[in-house]
Amino acid sequence: MFGKVLIANRGEIALRIQRACRELGIPTVAVHSTADTDAMHVRLADESVCIGPPSARDSYLNIPAILSAAAVTGADAIHPGYGFLSENARFAEMVEAHGMTFVGPSPAHIRMMGDKIAAKVAMASLGVPLVPGSDGAVPDLDAARAVGERIGYPVLVKAAAGGGGRGMKVARTPDEIEEAWTVARTEARTAFGDDAVYIEKYLDRPRHIELQVMADAHGNVVHFGERDCSLQRRHQKLLEEAGSPALSAAERDSLGEVVTAGLRRLGYRNAGTLEFLYQDGQFAFIEMNTRLQVEHPVTEMVCGVDLVREQLRVAAGHALGYEQADVEFRGHAIECRVTAEDPDTFMPTPGRVDVFHAPGGLGVRVDSALYAGYVVPPYYDSMVAKLIVHAPTRPEAIARMRRALGEFAVQGIKTTLPLHRRVMDAPEFQRGDYTIHWLEQFVSDA
Repeated sequence: MFGKVLIANRGEIALRIQRACRELGIPTVAVHSTADTDAMHVRLADESVCIGPPSARDSYLNIPAILSAAAVTGADAIHPGYGFLSENARFAEMVEAHGMTFVGPSPAHIRMMGDKIAAKVAMASLGVPLVPGSDGAVPDLDAARAVGERIGYPVLVKAAAGGGGRGMKVARTPDEIEEAWTVARTEARTAFGDDAVYIEKYLDRPRHIELQVMADAHGNVVHFGERDCSLQRRHQKLLEEAGSPALSAAERDSLGEVVTAGLRRLGYRNAGTLEFLYQDGQFAFIEMNTRLQVEHPVTEMVCGVDLVREQLRVAAGHALGYEQADVEFRGHAIECRVTAEDPDTFMPTPGRVDVFHAPGGLGVRVDSALYAGYVVPPYYDSMVAKLIVHAPTRPEAIARMRRALGEFAVQGIKTTLPLHRRVMDAPEFQRGDYTIHWLEQFVSDA
């Protein structure tokens, strides 16, 4: 096992990794910007290093500063968490070039899956089902029109290097394809420095289903079931469930067999999440995230596995030590992402937290770096807490989440807690009858 792990991240995910390391007896190094000097992940680390000013570009994305901090403190591994540099193949290569272990997949697989077109080509070769669309990047408007005619409208024009909903535009008719193709390319160039786009069939009522996998360097690959991430606003997830109220165990097992067999052939290692659209009983691959997901706790709750611990063990060269048949799914889990945003306008609300009281009780977990007196900075992602509950059944999990949300108190800043309370009371959510478009309508109707 590692002698010391540097955590190249901040906030609740940095704390989450610290906890796993501590239980394994591994000392940790926290890196932080000047804006995070008083952050909880800095307070609880064994060592800490300031790596730059508040701007993420000059601190949490500053590769030379992070590598220097690792060298100075004698860290032999770096865990990137999620976001920031977690899917940066160049960073992973530089970590390895400096004689340290990157806790994640190989740089080659990060690079492959980071290019949405290359990822689709790879998955098609492995037998993973895809959304109908272009065979690769669409080079010009004539080609875009030809794809639209072939697969039928509506279509979705997407940035090849995209994410987070940027560089994505819907064309519902042939008359709209020129504007969608032009705008998507412009957004892609601005956001990612790459204007390559491809086209997929736009599904009008899909669910967003993802499958959690873990693979070691010895050819062992297992999946830990599905998560339903369909509650989204502007392509940003608000709430996740494990398992999905729309899937049967047979559907989950069938998808899992295809995916694990494919990743075994690919030689993939460490954690990964494959994301699919699901409609009319059919799955269609959209992308793979080569990192830990924000919503990993719901999987941990239903499977009883510490995914960060598994990441560390696999990165250190250990075999998983279990097979797919050993993975059991128990009960139901729900996660609410709590952000420092106005629950009606979704405008960011950084500022001082005057009161912070986390809920508790059986089957309740809160992952957060907040504390009373902490000042939420305006420089980073607005998520400040994750509330996760687990219960034997979905109705019991909803009841537990409603109770926990009623106990959760954050004062001094506005958060999305009131929105989560409204969602729990919505009949459509209680029935599990929602798609990726439902939340947008629910919010607009409020």
